[in-house]
Amino acid sequence: MLPLAGVRVLDVSQVMAGPFCCMLLGDMGADVIKVEPPIVGDSSRRSMGFRLKGDDSPGFLALNRNKRSIVLDLKTDEDRETFYALARTADVVVENGRPGVADRLGIGYEKLKTVNPRLIYASISGFGPNGPWAERPGYDLIAQAMSGVISSTGLPGQEPVKSDIPVGDLGAGLFAAYGILSAIIARQKTGVGQLITASLYEAALGLSIWETAELWGTGKSPGPLGTANRMSAPYQAVKAADGYFVFAAANQKLWLSLLEVLGRPELNNDPRFSDNSVRVGNAQILIELLKPSFLTRTIDEWVDALLAVGVPAGPIYDYERALDSEHTRACEMVQEIPHPVEGSFKALGFAVKLKGTPQELRLPPPLLDEHAAEIRAELALAGGRKA
Repeated sequence: MLPLAGVRVLDVSQVMAGPFCCMLLGDMGADVIKVEPPIVGDSSRRSMGFRLKGDDSPGFLALNRNKRSIVLDLKTDEDRETFYALARTADVVVENGRPGVADRLGIGYEKLKTVNPRLIYASISGFGPNGPWAERPGYDLIAQAMSGVISSTGLPGQEPVKSDIPVGDLGAGLFAAYGILSAIIARQKTGVGQLITASLYEAALGLSIWETAELWGTGKSPGPLGTANRMSAPYQAVKAADGYFVFAAANQKLWLSLLEVLGRPELNNDPRFSDNSVRVGNAQILIELLKPSFLTRTIDEWVDALLAVGVPAGPIYDYERALDSEHTRACEMVQEIPHPVEGSFKALGFAVKLKGTPQELRLPPPLLDEHAAEIRAELALAGGRKA
């Protein structure tokens, strides 16, 4: 029995934040019904500039396992009534349309809670329901820019750089899933559902822990540090004889161990580097003093020597090498998903493991409207109401 077996989720979302949230719930056993518009379905089916074998993009395939698909034109009365029938059988609805769209379609929270008072309704937007930016369209790039993330990413003095991992989109999906699970527990006590809101902007801010701590601690807005760390030094990428690697001397014990491996014990007597707090303040000076030493050995030699004394270190891999590593295989972070059109394709595995009730790959990403007949049959059998 999977943790969310028996929970039905209506995924009325598109592209990334909502679909990611719903995929996580599906991985835990929820029956996720992806409600898609006619003809094109989720717009991410046609995104990206390449394909595997079929018409659906690799991006869509990556975000929509463990779901069933039904096409409903929510602008028509007939299909809207079908959606209401589904809502009566559902526990959760997730949408991430532009503000006001769900209400105009007749599937906003105020309407659906009259259809099913136990319904948990998660609305994901660019900036949330309140405030002067609430009506703005939301994309991860905009959320990163306006939340401060881009201002603290990249290298000092260079053009702005965003986080390549969409922290606003994926963060909003994660926070929404966290909210949904909390609301399910609350409903066990109250018997009623509730509205949950998450946004790309708030997610990007919510993940900016070190940056906001620095701002409020120093009164100065943090700038970009490249690979360095705001709380520890030295802690970053450095160049070896054959390329770059990373290491983290994040406390005094590790600092002393680093000096031992480097053969630079004199630096421990330098008042600019006496403890972590002053090392952080003098991080650029420190790393310039260390750079010549790191050029004397290869990446593998440095990583082995540092690990031998307990200093965290590692090479910088690209995704191809990372995903092909023995450790990734041991973590089961790559799975082969069978698919009726693609044959099979690779996808990321489950990033959190439940030992007692492990997640399962039950369904491949659905073809557009693939499960319409069976879903409608279930509605007819249930009379449109949750058993």
